[in-house]
Amino acid sequence: MSVLSAAYFHDEAAAYAELEATLWPNGPVCPRCGGMERITKVKGGRMGLYRCGPCKRQFTVKVGTVFESSHVPLHQWLQAVYLMCSSKKGISSHQLMRVLDVQYKTAWFMTHRIREAMTAGNLPPIGGAGEVVEIDETFIGQKREKPKNARGYAHKHAVLTLVQRGGSSRSFHVDGTKAADLLPIIKANVHPETSVMTDEAGQYVTLGKHFTEHDFVRHGKGEYGRGETHTNTVEGFYSVFKRGMKGVYQHCSEKHLHRYVAEFDFRYNNRVKLGVDDEKRTYNALRGVVGKRLTYRRSNASA
Repeated sequence: MSVLSAAYFHDEAAAYAELEATLWPNGPVCPRCGGMERITKVKGGRMGLYRCGPCKRQFTVKVGTVFESSHVPLHQWLQAVYLMCSSKKGISSHQLMRVLDVQYKTAWFMTHRIREAMTAGNLPPIGGAGEVVEIDETFIGQKREKPKNARGYAHKHAVLTLVQRGGSSRSFHVDGTKAADLLPIIKANVHPETSVMTDEAGQYVTLGKHFTEHDFVRHGKGEYGRGETHTNTVEGFYSVFKRGMKGVYQHCSEKHLHRYVAEFDFRYNNRVKLGVDDEKRTYNALRGVVGKRLTYRRSNASA
């Protein structure tokens, strides 16, 4: 039997029951007052409708989530979340359009809402005593035409990624790759007692002043590993990221790049090696839908 044969992928009542069990494990919660007392199901009302006794408000489990006000059936939303979470390199809006039999505009908006659910909030710094964090940057897409005979990557979008070995990744769309662009982000997101590993790029030379240890490999001289000194973990993250961005999504405008990097971070941080399978990864994404209402205007806006 296919994984997509589950009732909540095809039946609307089962989809509501599944989302309620995920977001309300202890029973319905009013999105307005946060209360759980005297909440009753509205008989004869629309699917999944409840009424809060204290504040008199009617609501469903979709209120206050990325699913709110959507005309797409909830069971199709759950299919879309599963497909995005189980596809290692992502699934394009065109592919989702064909699978769900919806318009492209609908599929595009759904994927951006789901990426919003995957976005992590304010997190504590990664690393710590005895931990190693690898740091590197890459370039993707094109923000302007490359001048003739020009060298370097100034015409491309820059992405900075921090990866804790055996742990999580954290990626950022950055304005540039100078020390002034990168150092504040690194200091804010990596614990000072961490050992950091980079390549020999000049923007990283002062990291030893801010962290317990800083070592680097000399890629320019063909050195890619020296014992425990390497950046192979973050390079592995980039191999999946670039294959997804170039092979699946193919084009991404600068104003949406922050959501795409959040999507790849989410799947990396919920990978099988950490004990998270496709079903649990989907569950974790669904838990992130609360409080992240995304309107069409906001999805078209810059970060």
